[in-house]
Amino acid sequence: MELLTHFRRMAENNLWSNDRLYRAVLALRPGELDAPRTSFFPSIRETLNHILSVDLYYLDMLEEGGLGLNIFDTYAESGDARQLAESQAAFDRRLLAFCENLAAEDLDHRVPTDRGEDGMIPERIGYLLTHLFQHDIHHRGQVHAMLSGTSVKPPQLDEFFLDFDRKLRKEEVERLGL
Repeated sequence: MELLTHFRRMAENNLWSNDRLYRAVLALRPGELDAPRTSFFPSIRETLNHILSVDLYYLDMLEEGGLGLNIFDTYAESGDARQLAESQAAFDRRLLAFCENLAAEDLDHRVPTDRGEDGMIPERIGYLLTHLFQHDIHHRGQVHAMLSGTSVKPPQLDEFFLDFDRKLRKEEVERLGL
């Protein structure tokens, strides 16, 4: 498998994993979204907002949108799980489209990344994508662990890539157009 295919599959996995995670989050009882939890961020809601805001920050840099760190000034944290789910799904579709439109030579193209006081640091698109996917997996894992202390069973998030696994997720894969 070539690297472009890998990034496209990771973008598909992001869409699928976030869909599964949010389906669980949407089933939480009142108060569980904001209940104090032991993790890097103190609640499921705060962790989900962090994932989405950082996703938007990195995709802005990948697309050379020019917002940079200002994206955090305009990002309005949501307290509503349904709104967060819709915003994350829209982001995931945008990221998938970005990856589908990449050419192999784009992966080494450097884009300016706004690092505040450290200035604009040129980074390779391939490296930024790798970082973005790792960041999402890391924090989804935290939400997954926090769900263990709620009324909702955490969803399995590691069945996606293998042919054997895809048959187990047929309905989801078809519904998401993957």
